[in-house]
Amino acid sequence: MDLLIREATAEDALLIAELTRGSWANKVAPSSSGHREEPQHVEEDLQRGGGFVLLRDEVPAGSVRWLPLDTEEDVWEIRRMGISPDYRGERLSQHLMEALIHRAQSADVRELRLAVRTDQAQLVDLYAAFGFEIAPELEYTRANPNEAPPIVMRRMVRH
Repeated sequence: MDLLIREATAEDALLIAELTRGSWANKVAPSSSGHREEPQHVEEDLQRGGGFVLLRDEVPAGSVRWLPLDTEEDVWEIRRMGISPDYRGERLSQHLMEALIHRAQSADVRELRLAVRTDQAQLVDLYAAFGFEIAPELEYTRANPNEAPPIVMRRMVRH
C-alpha cells in the first residue's frame, strides 16, 4: 500500500467536496452540513487555512482541513476529516491527523481544536490517542446552530 499525503490547493476544492460528501454518507447524521459540502466553501477554507488530501495507491481516499480562529491565528480548528468508505478500516485517518499535527508544529501553532458530534462520541477515544482532551469550556466556532453543541477537544501544540 502506497500512501501519499499532499497539501491541498484551490484546484482540489471539487475533489475535497466530493471526498467529504462521500465520507459523510451513511456515516454522519443527515442533518450535518458536510453532506452539502460545496467546492466554493472548500476553496474559501483552503485560502484562509489549509488542507491535506490523502492518496492511497494514487487514488484520493481522504482529506482534512484546518482554519485559524478569527480571534487567535495560532489556534487552528480541524474540519471535515474523512476517509472514503472504500478505504475505511485501514487506519488512514491517523496518517491525516499525524500530518496535520506535524504541520501545526512547523507553523508554530499553539493549539489545535476539533469538534465531535454528540452522535459520534466514540471518536473521542480516537482523538484522545493523539493527545486531544475534552474542553467543555470551549465553544466550536463553526458549530451547526441547528444541532446539539458538539464535544470540543483541544491539543496543545506548544506552550
